[in-house]
Amino acid sequence: MDAAVAEKPARFETVMTPAEPAIMKERKPKIVTEGVTVHYGDKQAIYPLDIKIPDRAVSAFIGPSGCGKSTFLRCINRMNDTIPTARVGGRITIDGEDIYDPALDVVQLRARVGMVFQKPNPFPKSIFDNIAYGPRIHGFARNRTDLEEIVVNSLKRAGLFEEVKDRLESPGTGLSGGQQQRLCIARAIAVNPDVILMDEPCSALDPIATARIEELIDELRENYCIVIVTHSMQQAARVSQLTAFFHLGTLVEVGDTEAMFTNPQERRTQDYIMGRFG
Repeated sequence: MDAAVAEKPARFETVMTPAEPAIMKERKPKIVTEGVTVHYGDKQAIYPLDIKIPDRAVSAFIGPSGCGKSTFLRCINRMNDTIPTARVGGRITIDGEDIYDPALDVVQLRARVGMVFQKPNPFPKSIFDNIAYGPRIHGFARNRTDLEEIVVNSLKRAGLFEEVKDRLESPGTGLSGGQQQRLCIARAIAVNPDVILMDEPCSALDPIATARIEELIDELRENYCIVIVTHSMQQAARVSQLTAFFHLGTLVEVGDTEAMFTNPQERRTQDYIMGRFG
């Protein structure tokens, strides 16, 4: 995850692509931010950030380590609330609802905004109980039959059911790395979220498992708003429809993925994509 970035030199000002990305004309905005900032104590990690993230699409955040990608991702499900020194300013809405409204139930928010981490983190429970955990605590199942249906459907949507259907009572930790990551994705979608956040979901996986996760992401975007942080520009180009480039805590440029990789409007974006720094 990104560490707090150093103070931003004065010459680095936010520069946004002037034209609205084409994907925003095809999809309604799911997440909208206005002037979002993040401080860790006296250090500013995110400078005023405005972005619209489309529904039913994959948005990729790219940029060097420590540039603010993961810090901003954690703002979307209020995980920064767990860091005593963190302060988040500005406004973030999901479907028009301010997620930092004091009256908002953060537990319910985190059910609506699922999170998949860099390293697979299945619970020390059976495969079945990993998936059933969220629906149980949120009261989504009236009985065992309902719960079994949720578990099976979630595993199928994560492309894992056929591989584990005969061992649902086996520990989730006994699966391979790629299977564990798909189990974590199945666990996230079991509570029927609106948004799925993924922080470097393939960095600990081999190429075959990475390809399977990327296929799954492409399938899931038909039903979810997906936001992925990745250090792999090739992965961003493969899976996303919108790409945002971060540098030194600033959102430098955001646009349609194809345009960002073939004709970036900002010199810093071009330099990063060409490998001149990062």
